[in-house]
Amino acid sequence: MKPVVWGVLSTARIGLEKVLPAMRQSAGVDLRAIASRSEGAARQAAQAHGIERAYGSYEALIADPQIEAIYNPLPNHLHIPLTLAAAAAGKHVLCEKPLALRADDALALREAASKVHIEEAFMVRHHPQWLRARELVRAGRIGRLRAVQVFFSYFNDDPANIRNQADIGGGALYDIGCYAILAGRYLFEAEPSRAVALVDRDAALGTDRTTSALLDFGDGRHLAFTVSTQSCPHQRVQAVGTTGRIELQIPFNAPQGGQMRIGIDAGGALDGSGIVTETMPAADQYRLQVEAFSRLVRGLDAPAWGLQDAVAQMTVIDALWRSERSGGWEAIG
Repeated sequence: MKPVVWGVLSTARIGLEKVLPAMRQSAGVDLRAIASRSEGAARQAAQAHGIERAYGSYEALIADPQIEAIYNPLPNHLHIPLTLAAAAAGKHVLCEKPLALRADDALALREAASKVHIEEAFMVRHHPQWLRARELVRAGRIGRLRAVQVFFSYFNDDPANIRNQADIGGGALYDIGCYAILAGRYLFEAEPSRAVALVDRDAALGTDRTTSALLDFGDGRHLAFTVSTQSCPHQRVQAVGTTGRIELQIPFNAPQGGQMRIGIDAGGALDGSGIVTETMPAADQYRLQVEAFSRLVRGLDAPAWGLQDAVAQMTVIDALWRSERSGGWEAIG
């Protein structure tokens, strides 16, 4: 297909270290421009990644008539306003998660999403290990899926880091809890009806440094997760069914271009002797993501996860914040 001309808003770390290298490796992507609030930073990033144009403002890149799609990895509170601006200029937008800080804010994109493609950047949905896990669940390899359990943590207590700034959407639930919520929605292929949360906030930063939650997907199906920004690095996804379980060992930060393995335990032996390991094809989930979005822009693929999916994510997060305040179960939606 004709490569899609992309521009990138900001010199955020995830873009420079993960997404831009993936874009440069894809024949379907023409990475043409990058923008920063500092023209010097934009020029430095452009030179390092072989990008033709560098802009000293986000608005200048959005106004570039040659740009067809925009990747938005800005801080969380800027996702909606800059995505709106890009969509108003006729650009398709792949926006980092969470798309918004509240579901109502995401709904402000409804009209724009009827004219351009807007998608929340959950790269994990494109990784072979996630696709295979869902395929196994659908095929009944572990019986009927009863529970999904997720743990995701890292340690970062730097007050200057945007992940630790409560007023712009920092904290564990926004940053990594969204992945846990996605894991349940993706594997159950359903939406939860209610949720309850337990939140521990850092007294100095004001962010939730450890959040645990239980989500009810109905008919005896549960998602339980703990996410933390001040614990040792660890991540796992367990999908447990009536006759077996599936384990994703590095579900969220799979090495780019590396092979991943998933464990399938069909016997339930407590010593793990019944586990069968499957090795997935080598993959870069960021490259797969931008290639899929480029195909969407060219009309070669049908939309799989649009604005409504992002709104569904946010309604769960909204309910968990309400649960923190009420101390009990909250309805979702």
